[in-house]
Amino acid sequence: MNTRAAVDALVRFFEHLDRDNVGSLADHYAADACFKDPFNDVRGVPAIERIFTHMFTQISEPRFIVGERIVDGQAAVLVWELHFRLATHGRGGAPQVIRGVSHLRFAGDGKVSWHRDYWDAAEELYAKLPLLGWLMRRLQRRLAA
Repeated sequence: MNTRAAVDALVRFFEHLDRDNVGSLADHYAADACFKDPFNDVRGVPAIERIFTHMFTQISEPRFIVGERIVDGQAAVLVWELHFRLATHGRGGAPQVIRGVSHLRFAGDGKVSWHRDYWDAAEELYAKLPLLGWLMRRLQRRLAA
């Protein structure tokens, strides 16, 4: 499988990700794939699946939208948004968006061997929380030029 086709299939997977198809991650990731984001650093499909399964317990209505993709050789960069609501006692809170970038490397079989997510947890998450958000915004104003 060429890298561009693998990227297209991976984007389709993430844009349709739900609780029921998290187990299909192995169709797109090598058995010993590495995954890192601001909160996790794991190896292996079961560990990566746990991260995405856990996501569904922490937020409501998660939906990835990939706005841009760059493919070069066996690597790719995806620019994405994660739309969600904070899970609040069974009801979704206000709509939220996290903007980020994924840097991917693919093995010869077209499966992801390395996945690194880059997004600003302070701006995209902490600043949106009630008490911590106030503190983060105040600190940001104080440090701004």
